Amino acid sequence: SSKAHTEQSIETCGAEVQKGNPPTERKIQRLFRKKEVAQMIKRCNDFGAGGVCVAIGELADGLRIDLDRVPKKYEGLDGTELAISESQERMAVVLDPKDVERFIAESDKENLEATVVAVVTAENRLCMNWRGSRIVDLSRDFLNTNGVTQNADVFIACPDVSDDYRTAVPACLEGLSGKEAWKKNLSRLEVCSQKGLSERFDSSIGAATVLMPFAGTYQLTPEEAMVAKIPLEHGQTDTATAMSFGFIPGISRFSPMHGAAWAVTESLARLAAVGADPLTARLTFQEYFERLHDDPSRWGKPTAALLGAFLAQREFGVPSIGGKDSMSGSFEQLDVPPTLVSFAVAMTTASATVSAAFTAAGRKVCFVPMPMDAATHLPDFAAAKKLFAAVAALQAGHRITAAAVVHDGGLAAAVAKMCFGSRIGFRFAADHDAQALFAPLCGSLILEGEILDALKAAGVDAELLGETTGDASVTVNGETMPLKELESAWLAPLEPVFPNRAKTNAALEDVKLFTQRSGMAPAIRAAKPKVFIPAFPGTNCEVDSARAFEAAGADPEILIVRNLSSSAIEETIAAMVEKIDRSQIIMLPGGFSGGDEPDGSGKFIATTLRNPRVADAVMRLLNERDGLMLGICNGFQALIKLGLVPNGTITEIGPNDPTLTFNTIGRHVSRMAYTRITSVKSPWFAGVSAGDVFAVPVSHGEGRFAADKATIEALAANGQIATQYCAPDGSPSLDITWNPNGSEFAIEGITSPDGRILGKMGHSERRGENLYKNVPGSKDQKIFASGVAYFK
Repeated sequence: SSKAHTEQSIETCGAEVQKGNPPTERKIQRLFRKKEVAQMIKRCNDFGAGGVCVAIGELADGLRIDLDRVPKKYEGLDGTELAISESQERMAVVLDPKDVERFIAESDKENLEATVVAVVTAENRLCMNWRGSRIVDLSRDFLNTNGVTQNADVFIACPDVSDDYRTAVPACLEGLSGKEAWKKNLSRLEVCSQKGLSERFDSSIGAATVLMPFAGTYQLTPEEAMVAKIPLEHGQTDTATAMSFGFIPGISRFSPMHGAAWAVTESLARLAAVGADPLTARLTFQEYFERLHDDPSRWGKPTAALLGAFLAQREFGVPSIGGKDSMSGSFEQLDVPPTLVSFAVAMTTASATVSAAFTAAGRKVCFVPMPMDAATHLPDFAAAKKLFAAVAALQAGHRITAAAVVHDGGLAAAVAKMCFGSRIGFRFAADHDAQALFAPLCGSLILEGEILDALKAAGVDAELLGETTGDASVTVNGETMPLKELESAWLAPLEPVFPNRAKTNAALEDVKLFTQRSGMAPAIRAAKPKVFIPAFPGTNCEVDSARAFEAAGADPEILIVRNLSSSAIEETIAAMVEKIDRSQIIMLPGGFSGGDEPDGSGKFIATTLRNPRVADAVMRLLNERDGLMLGICNGFQALIKLGLVPNGTITEIGPNDPTLTFNTIGRHVSRMAYTRITSVKSPWFAGVSAGDVFAVPVSHGEGRFAADKATIEALAANGQIATQYCAPDGSPSLDITWNPNGSEFAIEGITSPDGRILGKMGHSERRGENLYKNVPGSKDQKIFASGVAYFK
């Protein structure tokens, strides 16, 4: 059969798969020659033929799968749908028969379903049975034909280096004056802010984040790489991983080979910027290309990209150890640009990590161009390795205080973004033409620090770029541009799609600091109080909370809430009562219990704690043993729904009671927030003073505190408004720059009347040494240490 016929047959099979009617083995063998089966399988997978049959089918040569035993979320799925659907929600494992019973029991302890759905057989076939019939019976030899060698003719076009995107000034900037060119450059889609998109993802989960995605007091400087400590259940570490990426579509359009080589170089330069040694990195590639058909010139694009990536790996001595590819980026006459994104990962330390945000006025700043071979316009790999080694040595000596990499938007955009984070200005040391300012010289570095002589001594081409200033402006070529104007241009393009601003019409009313401490003491003291931490389905902060209490000297115990059967629920209720009765503290951690139910976050937790036996145990801890209770984020939402805050007891909630509702910006928010200690009445704030300000990570979609004015005034008078969102100077604010969810009276946390129950949105448990180091401010509110000290 011809290739054209093969393509048509693939389309036919794909359409059948989409209808839930995959072709039989006999039909496939009629349509395709054996060597074409691999292409058919790949394309059918592109149409969605994956799932259980693929996941389990990879485990052994001979398998018999009983589809009737596969757990499902809803009824009505036929055998085909069971075989190919919902694979992302399942994991398949092979066990020795003698271990099956124990494996199922251990899974049940974690509230996970484990079901035997298949057995390994000596027969070299994959078989699936459904409702008494065998609906799949395929030879393993047939399935293994995806290893058949295929050939294609390839034509790689020679690029015109005079049209190199990397060294060109964007056409849209031609003829514009200095300020207008800067603003237009920053507002290009290739350059503009993506902060509103990034904040939808939880960047501080796991209490290991070294660099938040955006740096500085105003959190507006994009970081060059993700840096996070390795996860631990107990203790602390300074060891971290850094992960970066590199890719500029314009360079790949110019030449897929150059695009890939510069993508690798850029990803390594980003690692160098944050303080990791790029020459110790490992790479993984994400590739995305147009549908190739029979066209040698189309086949030439991925071929050229892979050659460029291989060349960069070989010359840098840094291998790729993984990757993901797609060849279906076409719709009618529309094709994706040739895409090979390089991701680079390296080990580093949290203490040595450097941010992209300028740190202070009066600092010298150097420009280090990434060396390029003038003849080929590819990186000068030998010189680049020398550059990376020199920068790594300076980073190891803590001589670089801020570092960024040039991308799309060029030197101008990179400098502006370094300024935005803390609104530190910059003055260029010399005039620069449009190419020097706006060409995307990717991989080039901008380094803050007294390092120019050291770079030159190491044989690295570098120049003094300028000096940071305190006047919140950029001065170049005799023109001064206010940062706020540049910042507005940078933020504006995606604001309608991924907003950063939210309107507020309310006036902020004053809440006076409450400085009187309660002086309460527990009925029974404990040198190492026990902390009960229930982990509900959807909870994701239980380990972070336990580590915070453990570091403070407490004895935390996590209980997995099991709800897969009536017996599991009954056992969980009994275990909760038993553990609460021998604890001094109850901690309700954050997360998305029940997936943040339609009726509002925290409802599942509140419903469980309203169980009469559990509710009685909670009130015994509070009323008879003078215990403490803490709820953060999702836990705070549950405390509100229970009435424990602000009432101090489990009650029915009335229409005028305080609530936590959707953020005014209409989306999830993950960032750092400055909070003021407004009241020290609570034992949870025994270690701080009223008026103290802390930077705390927040991550929520429903965190806006709402209540009527009379209720809020009563809470303030009684010292129950524990914390408020504020500017860095400690002044409470309704501005979304400082108040991420639009809470009334800027309220972040409240307490029960006596202060022993605290609910707050900010994740105070996500703390540790060298975390969130790119956002200034004290991070430890000493909540956990104060809670433990209360019992001593």
